[in-house]
Amino acid sequence: MRDALRGIVELARLGNCVAAGGLTATGAFVAGAGGAVLPTALAAATTVFAVAAGNAINDYFDREIDAVNSPGRPIPRGAVSPRTALATAALWFAVAVAFAVRLPTLAIGIAAVNLVALVTYTSVFKGTPGLGNALVAYLVGSTFLFGGAAVGNPRAVLVLAALAGLSTFTREVIKDVEDVAGDREEGLATLPIAVGERRALWIGAAALGVAVTVSPLPYLSGTLGAAYLAVAAVADAVMLYAAYEGFADPAAAPRRFKYGTFLAAVAFVVGRAAVVA
Repeated sequence: MRDALRGIVELARLGNCVAAGGLTATGAFVAGAGGAVLPTALAAATTVFAVAAGNAINDYFDREIDAVNSPGRPIPRGAVSPRTALATAALWFAVAVAFAVRLPTLAIGIAAVNLVALVTYTSVFKGTPGLGNALVAYLVGSTFLFGGAAVGNPRAVLVLAALAGLSTFTREVIKDVEDVAGDREEGLATLPIAVGERRALWIGAAALGVAVTVSPLPYLSGTLGAAYLAVAAVADAVMLYAAYEGFADPAAAPRRFKYGTFLAAVAFVVGRAAVVA
């Protein structure tokens, strides 16, 4: 029983859930949430449960691939049955919907699109070269957009959403390079399998190059203060190094990308705080 409960918690990947909820709250803050505490909290909670459900769905559909690539995951090791994982995902999706319906119409629309995307990612899009990566990139970027929409100002976070999406695309391509063996055995046509590992890495690096190039825009336009530019430069450096590292060690690079995305979010927060002050 203890292993089963631990397995259910592991399905959610709590670290990812909390991080995603934090990104949504960051989007709300950058968009000027001010005293809009309730919609910010509802949006963050929606994101936490939606990501948990999406992760459980992903593990359900990926159970045969994980038996090769990640045998320690809850389903391959026998801690959670596929049926239990599916039921758990349905429950978490229901909780996410219960929170989301109290938000503005645009936020509800974004949540609805994202819930469908989370459900269909592994079963439909993951094996399509580049499209699965692009979908995950959108989902990460949309956490900021969702936070902005929750407080009625999504335009304020469009650049942040785009930067997060582009850097995530690069990270996902590198993760696909790491998982080539299991994906090929399962018959998936991921980007590295379709075009070759090195070429896929260069495509990912190009996407990151676009993100780094446009990252000074919020400062140059006067939207965010100089503190943003200083922290963003560090975030850019971390992610550029991760892209470089991906050519030699695809297993280590995705973790570094998460640090870079976190620093980018911090850059927007301190940049916004400087303007408000």
